[in-house]
Amino acid sequence: MSEENKHHATAAAILPLVGGAANVTSVAHCMTRLRLGLRDRALVRDEQLKALQAVLGVVEDDTYQIVLGPGTVARVTPEFEALVEAENARSAPASPAPADPDRGSGTGTAEALAAQGAALKAERKAKNSTPFKLFLRRIANIFVPLIPALIGCGIIAGLNGLLVNLHWLPGVTPALAAMASGFMALIAVFVGYNTAKEFGGTPILGGAVASVIVYAGVADVEAFGRHLSPGQGGVLGALGAAWLGVYVEKWCRRRVPESVDVLVTPTVTVLVAGLATLFGLMFLAGEVSTLIGDAADWLLSHGGAGAGFLLGGLFLPLVMLGLHQALIPIHTTLIEGAGFTVLLPILAMAGAGQVGAAIAIYYRLSRNTSIRATIKSALWPGFLGVGEPLIYGVSLPLGRPFITACTGGAFGGAFVGLFNQLGTDVGSTAIGPSGWALFPLLDGNHGLGRTVAVYAAGLLVGYVAGFLATYYFGFTRTMLTELDAAPDSPADGDVAPGERVAEKV
Repeated sequence: MSEENKHHATAAAILPLVGGAANVTSVAHCMTRLRLGLRDRALVRDEQLKALQAVLGVVEDDTYQIVLGPGTVARVTPEFEALVEAENARSAPASPAPADPDRGSGTGTAEALAAQGAALKAERKAKNSTPFKLFLRRIANIFVPLIPALIGCGIIAGLNGLLVNLHWLPGVTPALAAMASGFMALIAVFVGYNTAKEFGGTPILGGAVASVIVYAGVADVEAFGRHLSPGQGGVLGALGAAWLGVYVEKWCRRRVPESVDVLVTPTVTVLVAGLATLFGLMFLAGEVSTLIGDAADWLLSHGGAGAGFLLGGLFLPLVMLGLHQALIPIHTTLIEGAGFTVLLPILAMAGAGQVGAAIAIYYRLSRNTSIRATIKSALWPGFLGVGEPLIYGVSLPLGRPFITACTGGAFGGAFVGLFNQLGTDVGSTAIGPSGWALFPLLDGNHGLGRTVAVYAAGLLVGYVAGFLATYYFGFTRTMLTELDAAPDSPADGDVAPGERVAEKV
């Protein structure tokens, strides 16, 4: 089967399992997930969906998210959108597929853990629906669409740096530098565009207001007794400028007569928000951006291993609480200022701890073929930084192994943080990838070779620490007795092992 047919087949298999086109209200994707807005969540057949070969897991948040992995999701999404449009365009569209009455009735341990994982996700979704966390989610929606460009330009920047250091292709490296830097030079415009779109304004007006920040002529403008610099304030200034532009635009829409709205509203929006940006937001956002960069440098130069331990160990709990989205503009600000973010490689160690924990679970539960099969299918995506199948399908429902996995991430983060404290910065030129997928995006202050070596060693520390912590401390004797058995023959009685684990942990 060709690649195109394979992705079409995946989309065609997913559509009826989410209730058909009539049940789909929106379609989008990020780095690894197909994100669907659904009319009726009850129509989704979770277990059949998870059983699809291309599906690495599902995550339920404000949208229903199907984990397909990097690369695959970008190819499946347009196929899925085309199928939805085609089905909706029919004169008599098919009714949403009925809910599968047998859904979630499996009795094997993996099925029980999957059910517990779904319950934990539903509970987390309810807890995360606070105004503050919903606001953070909207901020994340502004930056997530920028990730593919950040990755592409970041890899080109890394390749260009390698060629420059080796004195190869001197006629090509200036062109590569232009391609790598062009997007970052105008990233404020894209942030402004997405901000206006997210908060209900006209996207192009948001981009127009934010473009003031990167215009070379701002060097002639003086604010707070200082001349401004092109790009001052960066993405934070663009975010604030576009949000202000949305507020002004909505104010004008409510008051300006329709006959002159097309002339007055855009003009007033750009004028008011632009002046506020030039004579206030650029300076203030520039100060905040500088503070963020200085804080990150201070944290790792003074905290080092301790800071890395906390960041690596607490990142997954932050994800569970929905607070990790607050880090996205921080990463972007660091990349814009220094060329890379020193925080992402440390946070990536959390995934290494999960991988090490999963390997330990695989060996500890040598007779549980169900959980072992789940781990075998989810382990390689975990190495590549796609951790949801391992988290929601294995470690989180078990309880203790999730904690020991976080311990592995903490030790990996401490290792990388220690080298930052010793003067070797390990950074990433883009956000999104993790695990092995982060290698092409690595950058630092002491050459690519040392940066790659430190990051690889950090991953190894995370794998080993996660494995050892889980192997020796991840299970009580009762858990081992109940879980280390074939799924069709639980240790005591007819209760599925995974169900009793929820009571014990």
